Amino acid sequence: MENVAREPVFEIRGSTIEDEAQILAISRHLNTVNLPEEEEGVRQILEASHKSFTQQIKDPKRRQYVFVLVDRSKERIIGTSMVFAQLGRKDAPYIYLDVIDEERYSQTLDKHFEHTILKIGYSYNGPTEIGGLVLDPTYRRVPERLGTFLSYVRFLFIKMHREWFRDEVLAELLPPLEKDGTSHLWDAIGHHFTGMTYAEADKLSRKNKEFIRGLFPEGTIYASLLPKDAQSVIGKVGAQTRGVEKLLRRIGFRYADRVDPFDGGPHFTAMTDEVSLVVSSRHFKIVDLLDADKLAAVAPDKRKRAVVATESHGPPFFRAMLAAFEERPGDTCAIGIGAAKALGLEVGAEAWVLPLE
Repeated sequence: MENVAREPVFEIRGSTIEDEAQILAISRHLNTVNLPEEEEGVRQILEASHKSFTQQIKDPKRRQYVFVLVDRSKERIIGTSMVFAQLGRKDAPYIYLDVIDEERYSQTLDKHFEHTILKIGYSYNGPTEIGGLVLDPTYRRVPERLGTFLSYVRFLFIKMHREWFRDEVLAELLPPLEKDGTSHLWDAIGHHFTGMTYAEADKLSRKNKEFIRGLFPEGTIYASLLPKDAQSVIGKVGAQTRGVEKLLRRIGFRYADRVDPFDGGPHFTAMTDEVSLVVSSRHFKIVDLLDADKLAAVAPDKRKRAVVATESHGPPFFRAMLAAFEERPGDTCAIGIGAAKALGLEVGAEAWVLPLE
């Protein structure tokens, strides 16, 4: 258990416009549509996040939130995660490929075949999406399990503002890609219908997806007609996101038999109110602060850790830390004194808490 008398080293907070340079440096570890490694893209994302936290974007469905993980000992951003309130609108539909199994049999030839079919789909009223999860590789082995912290905090935030988010949550995982970023599925399908490379299409899609609707075929595509290397990546999780897949499955997500039309990355979904982390997140009143002596007196089976979060009307609007946690009767709790001081919490204050396993 942490030294609760000492302030936590790591903090997650809402992003600010001033974070651009540091987040641009972090983005090189991911470089996807959600977090591109380019100044203009990062700037636009941070501006949208700022307007979301401040509610300058009036329609909650159009908001997107960027959370940053900070090493407080160095005042350095070392990771990010994101929540998009709704994926899919009239001006920017949620586009996917349904993966359908089809069986064919000929009695005359006594031959049976199983085919995988891809069919493009569009949604203008889609799910909430979680994405943009990236952690500086040098911090992946620290005992605080920072990747889990970054991922979990999004579900706590969703519970805190449940009315802003959809009844389904989507996570799109990266598929196996070549070292140079080549997508075999795009080369086999997308390139033929758009004349664009994967990198070109990926960059354009960050601003405008109309070209997919205009150029992709509306009918079915038999995957068995594609090259083997393209078939092999459909719905598969890349090595860099296998840990994320395990985490998602553990909290209630399942493969939705849908993939990204660009690279074949699998889509995992869950009903929002059935995600275990959303269920577990609760609003507590703090009735005690645990210093080292008080924590030692807590029964071992009751010693827990939790993500503790608070909000404010000014920047950074949202803050969360890992803390020692003990649940008390009647929606009350005790938390580690170090995290409480860092978050400005005293006995009698209220906070949102996500107890950890």
